[in-house]
Amino acid sequence: MNTQLTELTRALRDLHKQLINLETQYFGAVGSPLEHLQLITNHPHFAWLQKLSGLMTQIDERLDDPEPVTPEEAKAFRQSLEMLIGPCEEGDQEFRAKYNALLHDGPELVMAHGAVRRLLAAI
Repeated sequence: MNTQLTELTRALRDLHKQLINLETQYFGAVGSPLEHLQLITNHPHFAWLQKLSGLMTQIDERLDDPEPVTPEEAKAFRQSLEMLIGPCEEGDQEFRAKYNALLHDGPELVMAHGAVRRLLAAI
């Protein structure tokens, strides 16, 4: 399970990066990389992405634990991610609305989404 989750975290980082890139385009000029980081972490325009960031952090922290990830833990991470990006119907509708809108705007995001979905399907 650790190997699968490690692959998933790599794919999630790319997905997260693509989401930030698109949201930054819509936000406008951001200035320096430090100012950009401040916007991403503190500005309301980017706040919805914190749910995904937080989940990524939880997975990374669990992978840092010396004990192997159990199949049940991996499935719980999968369900949490599916609540955000689909296809879980009772998911986070606010996040999903913003996420789905961006999926229509960037082929790189669609590719990153597909990579995450493939890895989730294997868990």
